[in-house]
Amino acid sequence: MREQSADYTPMIRDMPADERPRERLRNRGPEALNNAELLAILLRTGGNGENVLGLAQRVMSQVESVGALGRVTLADLCGLKGIGEAKATQILAGIELGRRIVSALPESRPVIRCSDDIDRLVRADLVDQEQEQLRVVLLNTRHQVMGIRTVYVGSVHSAVVRVSELLRDAVRENCPNIILVHNHPSGDPSPSPDDIAMTRHVFEAGKLLNIDVLDHVVVARGGYVSLKERGLGFSEAATGQRMIAASGV
Repeated sequence: MREQSADYTPMIRDMPADERPRERLRNRGPEALNNAELLAILLRTGGNGENVLGLAQRVMSQVESVGALGRVTLADLCGLKGIGEAKATQILAGIELGRRIVSALPESRPVIRCSDDIDRLVRADLVDQEQEQLRVVLLNTRHQVMGIRTVYVGSVHSAVVRVSELLRDAVRENCPNIILVHNHPSGDPSPSPDDIAMTRHVFEAGKLLNIDVLDHVVVARGGYVSLKERGLGFSEAATGQRMIAASGV
């Protein structure tokens, strides 16, 4: 019989049943699995002499934390050894499904009462992006966050942004309130003339569709600016308000 090399990695099927992620989930429930084991189930297979559990463990070590895993992009994942586009899309689909499940639970939805809440909601994910990203925060009547949609990546200015695309998800998902938010990679959160013009267009279009555009917040390393608080792009009656009145909250 040929001896196994010191770096031999057994296939999952060769491992004891109580060490295989799928069998552990079936017998003990998903809460008994660690992050790498759950990821291994999403990945399904390993490759290049590495079993799927080893691959999952290596991926988790490279992204550093499960929280960081929730912020990776397709390009980030495809840049990891052993992760091709198919595996990357499986991971992203699992992450997004989990995110939507959590956002659907009323008790776990953040409530937006002021621009500080928006900054806290998006800063960790948005402030260090190398490109501008324009996102729409969807809110219900109690100003709970129903979802965050990335609408534009790249140059965000009034000549490129289509107002209909910013309001589309609110109409589709029957959300009566939205907040616009985008980043300035330069580090300066000061709104540009294009930011103000875009805000004005969306605010006016929202009134026609009975969708309240509550604010437009620009975030950057140097802080954030609320266009509503600055009176930029909103009607006079709607500006100057720091707190967003949320009925029933």
